[in-house]
Amino acid sequence: MINLEENKILKNKIDLLPDKPGSYQMLDANNQVIYVGKAKNLRKRVSQYFYRPQEGKVLRMVNEINDFNIIETSSEKEALLLEINLIQKFYPKYNVLLKDGKMYPYISLKKGKDPYLKISRNDKDDKYYHFGPFPNSSSCFTIIKILNKIFPVRKCNILPKKPCLYYHLGQCLGPCINRIDEKVFEDLEIKIRNFLNGDTKSVINELTTKMLKASENLEFEQALEYKKTIDSINHITEKQNIMMQDHINRDVIGISVREGFICFLFLLYRKGILLGKDDYVVQLNSDIESTCLEVITQYYLNPNHSRPKEVLIPFDNLSEILTDSLQIKFIQPKIGTKKDMLNIALENAKQALDEHFMTSRLEDDNLSLLEELGVLLEMNKTPLNIELYDNSHIQGYDAVGVMVKYINGEPSKKHYRKYIIQQENSKDDLSSMYEVVKRRCQRLITTELDDDKSMPDLIICDGGVNQVTVTKKALEQFPQLNIKVCGLVKNDKHETESLFDGDYGTFIELDKKSPLFYLLMRMQDEVHRFAISYFRKRHSKNVFATFYDDIDGVGIKKKRQLLDRFPTLESLNEASYEDIKALVGEKVANNIYDKLKELNKEKNV
Repeated sequence: MINLEENKILKNKIDLLPDKPGSYQMLDANNQVIYVGKAKNLRKRVSQYFYRPQEGKVLRMVNEINDFNIIETSSEKEALLLEINLIQKFYPKYNVLLKDGKMYPYISLKKGKDPYLKISRNDKDDKYYHFGPFPNSSSCFTIIKILNKIFPVRKCNILPKKPCLYYHLGQCLGPCINRIDEKVFEDLEIKIRNFLNGDTKSVINELTTKMLKASENLEFEQALEYKKTIDSINHITEKQNIMMQDHINRDVIGISVREGFICFLFLLYRKGILLGKDDYVVQLNSDIESTCLEVITQYYLNPNHSRPKEVLIPFDNLSEILTDSLQIKFIQPKIGTKKDMLNIALENAKQALDEHFMTSRLEDDNLSLLEELGVLLEMNKTPLNIELYDNSHIQGYDAVGVMVKYINGEPSKKHYRKYIIQQENSKDDLSSMYEVVKRRCQRLITTELDDDKSMPDLIICDGGVNQVTVTKKALEQFPQLNIKVCGLVKNDKHETESLFDGDYGTFIELDKKSPLFYLLMRMQDEVHRFAISYFRKRHSKNVFATFYDDIDGVGIKKKRQLLDRFPTLESLNEASYEDIKALVGEKVANNIYDKLKELNKEKNV
């Protein structure tokens, strides 16, 4: 516990705290924000940290506090919203930082003439009507497939110069060759919107009439197709009527507490249908009420989460402030179906928390592991902000670089960056690394954007001495930046086995069974994934300029198979002859190996 008699400045600031609502920010010896909180009464809340005995994670935080700032607000609601905004700005290590939840898909219908259906991941584009969200993409594909079969909307992303097969089958109006009356488009749009809003009776009646007519005309195959379509529509309708009949968008929040940890489980109902769930397990830094406010407000202020009309919660004392702050109706049901739904959420929360303990995935681990990493690298602070770099190409073609950022041991995807390699010698991985790091550093010292000025404590390279050396060489161009550099070193089996400290030139062996090793591997896998993903996206635009060009026996089909299996030269070098042979046959595998040997020979000259 801090001795306030020795720290007179801190004691005086505590004595001067106002009896008003607001937000407070705890600072460490480096003047870094380590915790952001909100209070109905700043004097009472802040003084509790210093005058009451603490334990666990809160005690660790209090021992690091060197100073604090406050911002007064006019209400508790304003204090709550300010708290969340400051958390998202500073990423304090002792605050709860929720991961982004997954974005559920929508079916989107283009407005105006020439209606067109597609799957979207958000409902923000006002050029489309949006329906959903749906549990998964396969549900969307199934419904779009039925709609495309029933209604003659165009199927092509880009209009061709001549009609496609759908036009000849009567499943498209052929806007590519016909001038369609606007009234026809309007009627088509209305019918599709009615269908997606749940009014399927008129469509079923029309299909039933066609089925009976086809049967009377002895067109039994056609009648069977109509029947299958009707059955598919009925199947969708039955699935939509499983849950709540009021068709209201609502979430149900279950909460479970165990041994200083709390689980929040969100059941998402859209139009009465259970869409899916999101769950988060966090450590209780303070009282349950404050943690609940922090987590729930963060969740619904995340733009990835669609807002429901109503939220069911297992407590009533926070309903008013949450409703007022988020403009969503929060209620605690006492009886009936809604109470049953809440009980289901509570049971799921308890199970999720039990599973979390069983698999040892506690949020508190990351801070301890980062502290351990800082000690191994003899750093004077815990590396809470880490950047990793990687690049990808096929023999220099479409060379790209990427940077991923981890904050408090979790990926911060909004800070990820992509780079198109500009240098002429893009086949040289070290030169590419130098270019990317240099461009990133230039951005750090010149940009005015907060997102890009998030200064890293540590840069981790995927490689040993050479990669670390070239990274430090890039950093030397910017003496105002003081960033630690280390490398993840692989052995001759291409397995990561140690850290290379760029400051001391030493190798630090890693325990492959330790939690720190697994954290570093997750980071390494993520930067590889991001680099390959970006490379594939870029490379798909230039798929014919690859290492596999001009190899006898490799046509377009085999080239695509090879690119899918071995997208980079590195992955091809690591592949065995048997792997390549199994994919393309012995003759072509020999041709690939011959070119690969020749290429590697040139590189070693």
